[in-house]
Amino acid sequence: MSALMGSDPTALGHEIQPERARRRPTGWRSPVLLIVKILLALLFGLPLVFMIVSSFKPDLQIFADLNGIQAFLPVGQLTLDNYLGVFERVPFAQFLLNSVIISVLTVALGIVVNSLAAFAMSRMRLPGRKWLLGVVLATLIVPFEVMALPMLWWVNQLPYFDGAQFVQGWLDTYAVQIVPFIANAFSIFLFYQYFSSIPRELDEAALMDGAGWLRIYRTIVLPLSGPAVATAAILTFLPAWNQYLWPLMVTQSEAIRPVMVGIDYFKQLNVSWGQIMAYASVITVPVLALFVAFQRSFVNSIAASGVKG
Repeated sequence: MSALMGSDPTALGHEIQPERARRRPTGWRSPVLLIVKILLALLFGLPLVFMIVSSFKPDLQIFADLNGIQAFLPVGQLTLDNYLGVFERVPFAQFLLNSVIISVLTVALGIVVNSLAAFAMSRMRLPGRKWLLGVVLATLIVPFEVMALPMLWWVNQLPYFDGAQFVQGWLDTYAVQIVPFIANAFSIFLFYQYFSSIPRELDEAALMDGAGWLRIYRTIVLPLSGPAVATAAILTFLPAWNQYLWPLMVTQSEAIRPVMVGIDYFKQLNVSWGQIMAYASVITVPVLALFVAFQRSFVNSIAASGVKG
């Protein structure tokens, strides 16, 4: 404290001023940066505004407003009939429950499986672990559409216990929508990077105290990896919620179909664009609200994972 009081204020000013100058844009940069941010917000936000506004308009009003700014404004004839039509045309509550079950189980099982795989490759001295990590990362460049048909054939050959007996094929079950997406190469890499940044002296001290690898994972490494767990959970939840092609291929019963498949119901018979917009709003706004509510945690977890990775 005395050293600080005795130091030359001008000298401290010379140290602090450049730091402040780097943090605060000055001159023409600040308004230009603000304009760029506004333009980007409009670019990404206008489709969402159009969707929500159109969900309150009849089809004729939607097409009449397409050529002007009215398409993004709640003007003209507004009605809730589109939302009422959604619940009459689609078993929305069942679809929503199915999506919640599929997404939550995929996230929970994915965190356990992917973190255990990353823990083995990053903390344990296994032969060939670097090669194994390379093979896992190589799967990131393979598009899902390429693997869809082989996966469909494979899951149709596997035995499935339906509660009374084993039957062949996982089609039209919850398992076929969850199990193939539990293991995720990006989540494994994310956990691998984060676990590698934790000091290995903690493992050595725990091993000397008689702890096993599973206990080290459960009581030491995983509790220190909150940002990586949060990041993996969010990045697993979004694709699990937005799955469309795979559920459309493997499910036929409405009892297990997710909400994204429900949008296909509006393309049959009389196409109602107002109802499509209303349904898209209903299934999008909850996820958007969840993201906004946890925006700070999401950004912090991404930043922490990136810095420590």
